[in-house]
Amino acid sequence: MPIRGRAEDSGVFNPTELALLGRVFNRLKIDGQSEQQRESLASRIIANYMAGVVDEEELLSASKQALGR
Repeated sequence: MPIRGRAEDSGVFNPTELALLGRVFNRLKIDGQSEQQRESLASRIIANYMAGVVDEEELLSASKQALGR
């Protein structure tokens, strides 16, 4: 799963945070997305979380759009 790999690579997330990031990723991923699209989604979710968006619903909403928009 791209989100878990990205998050684990950073080495800064605890199991509860990984679970939250995984739930958001699973809700936003779309069947048929390329690996690159899923990696981009994972990066976007992690960036938003690290920017302080820690509420699950807010993270979900913020991560629907590309970064910088």
